[in-house]
Amino acid sequence: MARVLREMADVLELQGANPFRIRAYRNAARTVEELPAPLTGNARRDVAGLVELPGIGEDLAGKIAEIARTGSLRALRKESRDVPSGAIDLMRLPGIGPKRARLLAERLGVRSLDGLARAVRTGALRRVRGFGGRTEARLREALAAHLADANRTLRAHAAPYAEAIAASLRALPGVERIEVAGSYRRARETVGDLDLVASAGPRVKLTERFVALDGVASVLGRGPTKASVLLRSGLQVDLRVVPEASYGAALVYLTGSKAHNIALRGLARERGLKINEYGVYRGTRRLAGRTEQDVYESVGLPWIPPELREQRGELEAARQGALPPLIENDDIRGDLQSHTTSSDGRGTLEAMAEAAQSLGYEYLAITDHTTRIKIVGGLDRAGFRRQMRRIDALNARLHSLTVLKGAEVDINPDGTLDLDDATLAELDVVVVSLHSAFNLPPQEQTRRVLRALSHPSVDIFGHPTGRLLSRRRGARFDFGEVCRLAVERGVMLEVNAQPERLDIDDVACRSAIAAGVRPVVSTDAHSAAELHLMRWGVDQARRGWVEKRHVANTLPLSRLQALLHHRR
Repeated sequence: MARVLREMADVLELQGANPFRIRAYRNAARTVEELPAPLTGNARRDVAGLVELPGIGEDLAGKIAEIARTGSLRALRKESRDVPSGAIDLMRLPGIGPKRARLLAERLGVRSLDGLARAVRTGALRRVRGFGGRTEARLREALAAHLADANRTLRAHAAPYAEAIAASLRALPGVERIEVAGSYRRARETVGDLDLVASAGPRVKLTERFVALDGVASVLGRGPTKASVLLRSGLQVDLRVVPEASYGAALVYLTGSKAHNIALRGLARERGLKINEYGVYRGTRRLAGRTEQDVYESVGLPWIPPELREQRGELEAARQGALPPLIENDDIRGDLQSHTTSSDGRGTLEAMAEAAQSLGYEYLAITDHTTRIKIVGGLDRAGFRRQMRRIDALNARLHSLTVLKGAEVDINPDGTLDLDDATLAELDVVVVSLHSAFNLPPQEQTRRVLRALSHPSVDIFGHPTGRLLSRRRGARFDFGEVCRLAVERGVMLEVNAQPERLDIDDVACRSAIAAGVRPVVSTDAHSAAELHLMRWGVDQARRGWVEKRHVANTLPLSRLQALLHHRR
């Protein structure tokens, strides 16, 4: 349903429709994704419930109910007749907006990503005004990245399937243990497929129950201990059933990564042992394998958290007793980036505060946008001052939560900030972010970022590269130099929990920690439901070897405020 609504927004964008109408469809898509239960398909009942949601009027509610009932949208079919075939696919690439997509379709007959790749390869692209050598090089790079990600799914999008399937099988009588393994368990940003490892009693026909689950579109393979299915969503799920005595070994093997497992087997060979998916062996005698702890202990190591199993020094750290105590979701005391209906959010100030309070948070920063990017409907100086007064009034009524007055301020192409100094100085939290000019040369982009972070009111560099997974690579700059200045100026770097961002990535996160930068983990929530996205940011931080002591928003409010205000 969300896909249909987003496609409608894309079609309207290609037509040059009113930006607020486009935004309404995009917001509706996110609202649908956040619904706690499926829509019933009963138009009257669905419309009545949907119009109660923020940003959903009767017209949109009727369209959403139509999709729930029929799986399609008449308005989309009608509007699509007026846009070039394939143009929407072209817009999936960074650097191709609606104008360029239409131009490529009309001038070169390019109506697919394959057609665009052909135009780049043959040099035909350069015949179109506005598509020079630099643009061609960027599109070549974007096409390569898209191809690499084409068969992968955002981990957060795979999660509902993974968790529902595991829960369904776990509830069956005789099932002893079951867990999702693979890159999903290692908390990779995207997954190629889902791997489940299970142990069950001999009479449990687990693979037969697995292939009969609701949502299975086709069975790719089936046997007594292995089965593979394709879900209607297009996601492949594989199940491996092993004896209880081999469960830990199979979980290590199928969690990976491949490089980690190869190194682990090398340590076993040094001790005259053999590790495979069935256990740890000396000759033909199995010594361990029931639990993962047994497997690691057999080679003289403590258990290693799955997020670290990438062969990036985790085995050496384990040998030296230096594995980090990784941050946990429960360590988070508050969220330092969120948005309300005052800009492009879908929850009111009061709704966001109530949701944060229900999570047990001590604080929540409201950081609505500034005005530079018109489509988000940001606040100007007067707007922020009105919001500050509303926050003061709200805080007077709250007991266990403090709402912090903040802003997410655009970094202009020259590195100046999109809000006046006097207003910036009055805010509790200033997050600065890149939302434009991502393709500046790295040296110029570095100067831009350094200038912005040098401003005395800046607290946090939000989603630093501005990347969107599988859609936009993000800005390139000297990360080491940015970290050096961040430490010097006391600026924190955000690990953004939005599943399509997860920015900064795990490698950059670890580099930042090593440089002495203090991170924050924020949801960038645009609704009350999105405050629950924190888990994805925490997982990303764990992959970056981040501990509770490193993260600013694990601190109580008084200590956090000292960090936020020490430069002012």
